[in-house]
Amino acid sequence: MPRPIEIEDLARIKYAGEPRISPDGTRVAYVVTEVDLPGKRYQSAIWLANADGTGQPRRFTAGESKDTAPRWSPDGERLAFLSDRDGKNQLYVLALAGGEAVQLTDLKHGVADPAWSPDGGRLLCSSKIGPEGPVRLSEQSEEDRKREAERSDVKVIRALKYKLDGEGFLGDLRRHLFAVPAEGGALHQLTEGDWDDSQPAWAPSGGLIAFASNRTDDRERNTVMDIWVLPAEGGEPRRVTQSDGAYGQPAFSPSGGTLAFTGHEFSTEYGPNTIDRLWVAPIEGGQPQAVTGALDREVGNTVASDVHYSAAPQRPVWASDGRSVYTLVSERGDVPLVRVSLDGEITTVVGGEREVVNFSVAGNGTIAFLASDLAHPLEVFTCDADGGDERQLSVANAAWLDEAAASAGERFTVTTADGAELDAWLLRPPDFDASKRYPMVLEIHGGPHGMYGSGFFHEMQLLAARGYVVLFSNPRGSTGAGQEFVAAAMGDWGGVDYRDLMAVVDAALEREPAIDPARLGVTGGSYGGYMTNWIVTQTERFKAAVTMRSTVNRHNLVGTSDLVWSYAESEFGGNVYEQPELYHARSPLSYIRNVNTPLLIMHSENDYRCPIEQAEQLFTALRLQGKEAEFVRFPNESHGLSRGGRPDHRVERLERMLGWFDRYLKADSE
Repeated sequence: MPRPIEIEDLARIKYAGEPRISPDGTRVAYVVTEVDLPGKRYQSAIWLANADGTGQPRRFTAGESKDTAPRWSPDGERLAFLSDRDGKNQLYVLALAGGEAVQLTDLKHGVADPAWSPDGGRLLCSSKIGPEGPVRLSEQSEEDRKREAERSDVKVIRALKYKLDGEGFLGDLRRHLFAVPAEGGALHQLTEGDWDDSQPAWAPSGGLIAFASNRTDDRERNTVMDIWVLPAEGGEPRRVTQSDGAYGQPAFSPSGGTLAFTGHEFSTEYGPNTIDRLWVAPIEGGQPQAVTGALDREVGNTVASDVHYSAAPQRPVWASDGRSVYTLVSERGDVPLVRVSLDGEITTVVGGEREVVNFSVAGNGTIAFLASDLAHPLEVFTCDADGGDERQLSVANAAWLDEAAASAGERFTVTTADGAELDAWLLRPPDFDASKRYPMVLEIHGGPHGMYGSGFFHEMQLLAARGYVVLFSNPRGSTGAGQEFVAAAMGDWGGVDYRDLMAVVDAALEREPAIDPARLGVTGGSYGGYMTNWIVTQTERFKAAVTMRSTVNRHNLVGTSDLVWSYAESEFGGNVYEQPELYHARSPLSYIRNVNTPLLIMHSENDYRCPIEQAEQLFTALRLQGKEAEFVRFPNESHGLSRGGRPDHRVERLERMLGWFDRYLKADSE
């Protein structure tokens, strides 16, 4: 009989990602990441499988490094990939026939964004460089390294965008594009300037490169991102979009005359909360068209999960006839793969109650995709161009699923007093007995403009395995249910979203009589942490709470976060320095005297999105009043601790969360 899921299963689950189908549609390369818990690290390897599902998948790259981002050469005989085997991610090429991988780059700050030229002769990549230009480690002399070590470590800040969560202080580094011969040789720098260039894509002719960049004069204070095209040998780039929004992930049509990309134009009504759409634009100029303009849904996958480690941002992919484009859509907790014609007709290719995370399409129309559902971690599948003849290729987690019991979950809909429809899910313990009484934990997602949905979540499965009913939902402000739903919480954080969450709790108690209303817990991270803090200042119905990477003082957060300043005015309905009362009114710290719920505060010391000073304020305020609170700090971790932090820290985070809930929600019942 399968055993309950355990904390250490974090290291037993294998994280599949980045499925890339070969040009002829016969093979699929993908990444499998494993957790080395004793080594406190991750290891990733590239695997190969037959696209028709025959035979067994085989490991293609070896070693203890992280090998990621597989890219097929146009002839299908070689794979390019990134590897950190020498410390930083560098670009390698390995022949399918075997042999040693050829290292193409050794740049000081590593590389990203690999892309083959159509003739297979070169590869694109991007790298951060300073004013001195690209530094190749093999060309650094001992004197160079000595001078570098002796430089002052004092930071002088002149730009508003001077730090970024997960990266640290940006300084004078800028990301630019490079080309390198596929057989090895000199790097050719293609772009330069005081801006960042990324996400390169080749035109089918090989004569042009598309990329994303913000080169506006006011780029320090805006969130513009444009699509540009550049001659493949370098030169003056030309802007395709109109600096009227944030666009990215460009992809050339088979003819090379049109670009598809995702993003949104800025709206005076919705600001940064405008949902992303799929766009097409002629490269020679002309107004971009939102081909999903009639679809009131966000393009892309916005599902929150703690098992997306090997996943990557997804570009749109053109059908071989150039008359439609494949993309992902966030649809009320599900993420289908759809095909969109240039006149806006949308056809679901891969659907169901699951999330598709990544996909690629071969010349013959065969699709490789990465998918998950509530009870199954991500695996790689293939199907025909119309979604038929679906086959599972990878079996990374088959043995683990035979051993561990995952809860399938139940989906339901809640109608609020004002008529809104909310999607919600219950995970019951695998050995659930309706005659018993169970504590319940409400999980709140981050964002707020993300969503929970039909994807596997180890943390929630773990809580269920430990005897909790787990409730999660998409209150207003979440993605997946349309533009007005996303924008409903603008200027009303702690208002409509709070009422929605309480309505979902009420509905869950009515739906499942086995839940003990006297033993309710609540937890969340980021915006979910904010809402956890807000909830315990507004109600005493929860007997224990765990807040993570949270915020408590929205006024000073604007000046300490790496990015909150860029959207705070839109989210809170006014400028923080002109209308501080708005921010104080929606800060949990303003109501801290109301807290009587025992609160565990967990925060990363290198969190630049929600700096740890927010947790420090919360803990100090609670302890000064003699409230029950505990503060756990994770050194050398960023905002993404629960998704990609050091494995032993992730394990301890879960141990402390479970310990806190067990102490306050189970003690009286045992």
